[in-house]
Amino acid sequence: MKLSWKVMFFLFYSTNHFCLAQDYDDDTVTQEQPILPKGLENCNGIFLSYNFISRTKEYPHVKNATAQAWAFKSTVTVMNTGTYVLPAWKMFIGFQNREILVSAGGAVLTTGQDFPSPVGNGTYLSGYPQTDLETSINTAGDLSQIQAKVELSGTQFGLMPNRIPMPKTIKLVNDGYKCPKPIHQQTSMYVCCVKDPKFKAKELKSKFLPRQKGDLSISYDVTQAYGNNYMAQVTIQNSNPLGRLDHWNLTWEWMRGEFIYSMKGAYVRDVDHGGCLYGLAGQYYKEMDFSQVLNCQKKPIIFDLPAEKANDTQLGKIPFCCKNGTVLPETMDGSKSKSVFQVQVFKIPPDLNRTAIYPPQKWKIEGVLNPDYKCGAPIRVDPTQTPDSNGLQATKYAIASWQIVCNISRPTQGKFKCCVTFSAYYNKSVIPCDTCACGCPNTAKCNPDKKAMLLPPEALLLPFENRSTKARAWAYINHFPLPKPLPCSDNCGVTINWHVVSDYTNGWAARITLFNWKRVDFEDWFTAVQLKKHASRGFEKLYSFNGTLLKKVNNTIFIQGLPGLNYLIGKMNGTNPKTDPDVPGKQQSVISFKKKPSQGIDIAKGDGFPSRVFFNGKECALPTRIPIGNGGNRRSVNFVLLFLFTIAGFLLIEFSFVS
Repeated sequence: MKLSWKVMFFLFYSTNHFCLAQDYDDDTVTQEQPILPKGLENCNGIFLSYNFISRTKEYPHVKNATAQAWAFKSTVTVMNTGTYVLPAWKMFIGFQNREILVSAGGAVLTTGQDFPSPVGNGTYLSGYPQTDLETSINTAGDLSQIQAKVELSGTQFGLMPNRIPMPKTIKLVNDGYKCPKPIHQQTSMYVCCVKDPKFKAKELKSKFLPRQKGDLSISYDVTQAYGNNYMAQVTIQNSNPLGRLDHWNLTWEWMRGEFIYSMKGAYVRDVDHGGCLYGLAGQYYKEMDFSQVLNCQKKPIIFDLPAEKANDTQLGKIPFCCKNGTVLPETMDGSKSKSVFQVQVFKIPPDLNRTAIYPPQKWKIEGVLNPDYKCGAPIRVDPTQTPDSNGLQATKYAIASWQIVCNISRPTQGKFKCCVTFSAYYNKSVIPCDTCACGCPNTAKCNPDKKAMLLPPEALLLPFENRSTKARAWAYINHFPLPKPLPCSDNCGVTINWHVVSDYTNGWAARITLFNWKRVDFEDWFTAVQLKKHASRGFEKLYSFNGTLLKKVNNTIFIQGLPGLNYLIGKMNGTNPKTDPDVPGKQQSVISFKKKPSQGIDIAKGDGFPSRVFFNGKECALPTRIPIGNGGNRRSVNFVLLFLFTIAGFLLIEFSFVS
């Protein structure tokens, strides 16, 4: 008797979710699984289901139910019941009980994060190793090709023992699909996501997905393949006009026991053979000399080579390699907007077929004082095309290609690496960076909750630890409150002062000053400024820097050093290190604006201050206050007092005539 694939799925579904009856008297809660949902039979699309299996009380056992931790287990099923192949499936699970996901067999976190990972606000999962779901029509109902099953385990908090911990929602997040609200049952939920008729998909020339756009794109191209090893080329391409990397470090995670035999164009932080000698690789490659192997770590850390290695026959000779980890935006230098290296990868059983190639997962890349990049899972795309190395008019195709898209995430309070101070000609005080703008590792002798104290202008030249005396004196002179203990430092490596110099009928001017408080030089530095109410439209000229108005990037003013002045040197010792404070690296320039292109702006009311500032691609923390015109060089006139003085003077003159 021949069974249909849906009956086979029912048998598979039922036997894999059989469990004991519910019992709330024990510390373990196990739920009986529901029968096959009716929605599956009528689903012509992608069927998703979430099934709670059990949870067990974890240590420590506490009386407060909201603080009690529970270990939970559940399963997620993604099944293609439609007529279109689903490549690179992705789904969202709306967790809501402060869950910490410990493992996800059959999937990875789309953000590339490691387990355990907090997912209390929901999380995205991508399929691995089964990334694509075929159709029942193309596979004769083969469940192993049309269905992906994910075993979830983790910890959750804050539920009474008789409550069933279920997520808010589940949905498919692949482009071109729409999902209704899921149907909830006591211990499960399911939804059928269908093709969106309004979605205009690009015509695919192959079975692979088109390349996606992002702030940073990484291509993993297999160029040569053998039975037990392959060669891959990794290309890091910067696509964001304000993005950047300096001294980049790239890491990923091997999922199937692979190891790096050799590299060109980059190198690993640790030349380590231990993982091979004492692991499965050592058992299979018994005759291999592992002293020649470059790295056997599951999570290798890879870095770019310095420029002097570019022509090294063993390590270099790779186009676009060896820039000391610098990847600039194309707005600065297109020749330095990408970085390339090659890697030779050895595999272990059962992946000894030359077509059994799996890219590494959980990609992460970071630089020194650069944007925070969040990278997604590798997606199979059309093979990369490159010009033939023989110089002929021919195109060479990679054997297989995967794309990893990384996007910049905005930093939150305490996670910044640079900050901005504000000052103006009409106020004698400088508004410093906010307290703990870049984090507060030590609060034993300072107050992390107090506002930063106003400063005299000369205090900006001093390290924070040398500002206390001036800050106290300034507060005493100007009758400002003096908190005890004093507010903590901003702890930022780079600070930028924006000073409004002048404001006149047809224009205005500001001065921007960069301070480097790190002992690292910044080569080819840049900063970018976005002003309020489109005031940057009136950008006229920078006098000591190069400046460009990027109209397509929110009218951002892109600023970089002049040729020969593109180094922002690091902090140095004072003349007498025992008595003199450290001296920051510093560069500054005046910038002028016209008012006509940005009519309606009011410089005195704060329109002359930036709304966003970037340094080397990293967004900087802005003060929560702006200078106001209540002192200093700005002369404000009280018209009421002026009127009273005028009347008094007139009366005195009249009185003198009468006398």
